[in-house]
Formats: sequence, C-alpha cells, structure tokens
Amino acid sequence: MPVVFREVGYRFHFYSDEGDPREPVHIHVRKGRDNAKFWLYPEVAVAYNRGFSSRVQAELIRIIEPRRDEIESAWNDHFA
Repeated sequence: MPVVFREVGYRFHFYSDEGDPREPVHIHVRKGRDNAKFWLYPEVAVAYNRGFSSRVQAELIRIIEPRRDEIESAWNDHFA
C-alpha cells in the first residue's frame, strides 16, 4: 500500500492491486477507522465514504485538489 503523503493525521494512499482492469487514477484516505476513496478526474469527487462527515469530505477535497499531479505521478511511477 504505497503512501503518497500524510497531512493533518490523514494517510493518502492507494493499493498495489487496484483491480483488473486497473481502475482510473484515484486516492484512498484513512484516519482511524474512517476511510474514503476519491476520483481525481475530471474533478476530485468522492467515490465512496465510510465514516467521514460531509465537512471532512470537503476538507479532503481541498487537500487533494492542489496535489493531483503529485498523486498521479506516484500512481504512474508505481504502476509503470
């Protein structure tokens, strides 16, 4: 499970086995027992959410948006 970055107690990561065929670029976020998955394109959007409030989901989107290039680069490096 490659961790791309950590911020304010959240772990932003993806899984090495992302389906067959592989799903489009996305990022998983975990803090404690709460977790969510966010699509990066065409815009950052919640794919699923288990436990984060709508306020926290909006905060996570604000964290992810400016780091999409970093996330996509880590994804491409890992799956290349």
